[in-house]
Amino acid sequence: MKVTNIHTRTIPSPKEKVAELFGTLASKNDQIWPIDKWPRMKFKEGLKVGATGGHGPIRYSVEQYIPGAFIRFKFSQPKGFDGFHQFEIKDLDKHTTVIKHTIDMQTSGKGSLAWVLVIRWLHDALIEDAFDKIENHFTTEKKETQWNIWVKLLRYLAKPKKK
Repeated sequence: MKVTNIHTRTIPSPKEKVAELFGTLASKNDQIWPIDKWPRMKFKEGLKVGATGGHGPIRYSVEQYIPGAFIRFKFSQPKGFDGFHQFEIKDLDKHTTVIKHTIDMQTSGKGSLAWVLVIRWLHDALIEDAFDKIENHFTTEKKETQWNIWVKLLRYLAKPKKK
């Protein structure tokens, strides 16, 4: 199954400032990833071309990296995900930046089922939470995208049960 999933957000800040935040991605001082709600993005060798890592059960390697502008990750897990996800940072003008996250992949077998029923929904919520975190860094009015009922149910079902 062909999957193209795109999220964009306009940030009221110059590209240089937004790029500074992206420089912290997957670091101990990560100011992008919503680690308060989602598994942390980690790389054994740090964020550089060839580094392997991921978040939760999603595994990938850094395929391309242009600091302050672009990063592409090639999927290695789950099985049935053949493609990439990437972040782009582009300036609209001196005071406004667009951030974009894209998944472009071909799914097969259980990967297709996992995408349709679970991963797509969780992914969409995670990216919107990350974009909220970025936007909130530059604005006084704090944004918090609400999760839909399916995301809430999936997270409830995945939560470890207390004994």
